[in-house]
Amino acid sequence: QGQLVESGGGLVQAGGSLRLSCTVSVGATSGYATGWFRQAPGKERDFVAGITWSDDSTYYEESVKGRFTISKDNAKKTVYLQMNSLNSEDTAVYYCATRLTSGALSNIANYDYWGQGTQVTVSS
Repeated sequence: QGQLVESGGGLVQAGGSLRLSCTVSVGATSGYATGWFRQAPGKERDFVAGITWSDDSTYYEESVKGRFTISKDNAKKTVYLQMNSLNSEDTAVYYCATRLTSGALSNIANYDYWGQGTQVTVSS
């Protein structure tokens, strides 16, 4: 049974920064990849960024490119999402998730384990 725990959310002013953390526990390995998703009120859960555990390949949703950076610490089994230049459209609950098998990082349907989510609120 896998377990993911997010932290680092909070309230920040527009233009500010936050760093989210996700500690991954899915057995002997951390799976194929870990991704960050977000869900704003009344909207679907959308892909934000993903990273593979074996070779650090990354992929970003278009609106966060150049502002968000995903990274990981293998020893700590932790994935980070550094978010800069935040704006009100970034307000959402942010979830991390891990998939065990290879495939498109942005495909939400293929993720096997999810965290509980952390709220990010950007005030204008």
